[in-house]
Amino acid sequence: MLNPSRNTRHEISWSKKRIIFCVVGLIIMLIIINSMYGYLKASPEGVSFEGELRRGQVEFLFDLTYQRDGDTVMEQVIFERILAMIDDSEDFIILDMFLFNDEYERTVKYPAVSGYLADSLIRKKQQDPTIEIIVITDRINTFYGSYSPEHLIHLEQEGIQLVYTDMTIMRDSNPSYSGLWRTMIQWFGTSENGWLPNPFSPDSPVVTIRSYLELMNFKANHRKVVITEKEALVTSENPHDASAYHSNIAFVVKGEVVNDLIETERAVADISGANTDLFEALSIKDAALEQLPDDSGYSVQVLTEGKIKQHLLKDIRETEATNKINIGAFYLSDRDVVKELIKASERKVEIKIILDANKDAFGREKNGIPNRPVAHELKKNTNNAIKIKWYNTNGEQYHTKLVMIEKNTETILLGGSANLTKRNIADFNLETNIKVIGSPDSEIMQQASNYFQRLWSNEDGIYTLDYNVYEDDSIFNQFLYRFQEWSGISTF
Repeated sequence: MLNPSRNTRHEISWSKKRIIFCVVGLIIMLIIINSMYGYLKASPEGVSFEGELRRGQVEFLFDLTYQRDGDTVMEQVIFERILAMIDDSEDFIILDMFLFNDEYERTVKYPAVSGYLADSLIRKKQQDPTIEIIVITDRINTFYGSYSPEHLIHLEQEGIQLVYTDMTIMRDSNPSYSGLWRTMIQWFGTSENGWLPNPFSPDSPVVTIRSYLELMNFKANHRKVVITEKEALVTSENPHDASAYHSNIAFVVKGEVVNDLIETERAVADISGANTDLFEALSIKDAALEQLPDDSGYSVQVLTEGKIKQHLLKDIRETEATNKINIGAFYLSDRDVVKELIKASERKVEIKIILDANKDAFGREKNGIPNRPVAHELKKNTNNAIKIKWYNTNGEQYHTKLVMIEKNTETILLGGSANLTKRNIADFNLETNIKVIGSPDSEIMQQASNYFQRLWSNEDGIYTLDYNVYEDDSIFNQFLYRFQEWSGISTF
């Protein structure tokens, strides 16, 4: 029997290696292509929405947790307003909320706001089975398919349409990983046969490794919106038990702008594969429009995703000496926003910023990134011209997302769900903000101005702390923030 020659065996071995190299090379090429495509692709239709400037009525609401004479004081009104909107609705309710669960470290007990909200929706449906209720939320509440929360199951059992947002159609904020996930991992799906500990809560169901792998894409439907046939509310607040004591803001709007908000939610339902026929008959009542005054004094606009950033940068660029910019932010890290704030300061615009110190996260301690390195950069590059304070949190968060630009003849308010980060305002996450333009002496602008001044000056409590309390000039943290913001390998 003839044996292959040594040269023949060598040729066969080399051929196998070439095949392996080609396969590996092809896989790497596919990963790179998927990474680039996922990062650069266009947003789906209906997303990154810029509504028309419309006449409308606007209310400014805020929640505060603060210290007074050694005691903790909590002024919480936003969640109560959401419950009142549900109770007052007659035709429909659309609710789109990011965190809608009771998961957190059980070291402290919080109000069961997620359960209260679910019960309120169920009770409304039972009282009036004809009312249309649509609940849109993020898959984080199921830990990306590892389990189905009971309160959300109960919503569906009562005939409430539940939509889990499909974020795969959105751009990838973490391309170094998402390319690999799209190429090799997503096809395996997820399941409810988990065996790993739940990272959010020690007594929540176990989760799967595939769900962990989906989590690492780091993107979400981060919106916080409630809409009825009478009015709509856009907020920074989540119906999440451990978020119950956070300091937040909200806008309640009436008028045609409500229909714009309905369209933005229809787009989310559409990309998620839900039946959008239900949206056909949903709109603000004519009677609600007729009740609006002829001249409310405000122009109101809906902005989502990347349009939020476009408007914010434009409004900052148009500021000049004697103008003022006041910002209250849970996260401030977007490089373009940081650069424009520095340029505005060079134009002698007066800038004051209240930031969360990024030290508390549902019972876990954070490292101060991104806000502390960003604050250091803003102070250093403007010779301390930009004034910065930290909100005095004690376990809770300063979860506000609000920008107020005061010009000579008009004031601009911009706020809602979007943090001032690349992920939140550059067409990666789903976000909804309201922009309000009005006279500086109008009621809502005075309310917003008084709100900011109250916090800045510690008028009737201890709200804010001086910059030096959490000053951070660490070169390593500067590098870490820059790398995380650039790469997307972060949770902010």
